[in-house]
Amino acid sequence: MAAMRTILLAVAAMTVLSTASAAIYNVGEPGGAWDFSTNYDTWASSRNFQTSDRIVFKYSPQAHDVLEVSKADYDSCSTASPVTTLNFGNDVVTLTATGTRYFICGFPGHCAGGMKVKIDVMPGSSSSSPAPASSPNASNAAPPTPVSAATNVEAMGFGLAVLLAIAGLMA
Repeated sequence: MAAMRTILLAVAAMTVLSTASAAIYNVGEPGGAWDFSTNYDTWASSRNFQTSDRIVFKYSPQAHDVLEVSKADYDSCSTASPVTTLNFGNDVVTLTATGTRYFICGFPGHCAGGMKVKIDVMPGSSSSSPAPASSPNASNAAPPTPVSAATNVEAMGFGLAVLLAIAGLMA
């Protein structure tokens, strides 16, 4: 019984620590959101996106949407064949693999007006500059909850509290 408790606690601890290492980025912040106020090339190039990180698109669904597209469609601002269409207004995309992902606004003229972002995802288990948000809304979408840059520390603190509660129940 004691060995089973130890194994369960070890598995729970590994789960908490691996979950806490992913960074969450609100696209366009701190100065903007998914709108015309952000230079997305500058925004994306100042971040180190890694696998398991999440990016959050915040916008008014009446004014914008998010299409994930191919490189060719990104370059030409074509909305003809999106990979994914997001339109909740608080959409979370988990970066599950290395490589480049392309996102545009599908509203007429918005992509040509600068609402497009290229995300280069590097291998790794944690990012050097975490930012706010959290939780799923569709397969990749979620209403984010802004928090401080200490997201990882807060998640680990919450995870530790859950772990201690589980240990208490098992005793």
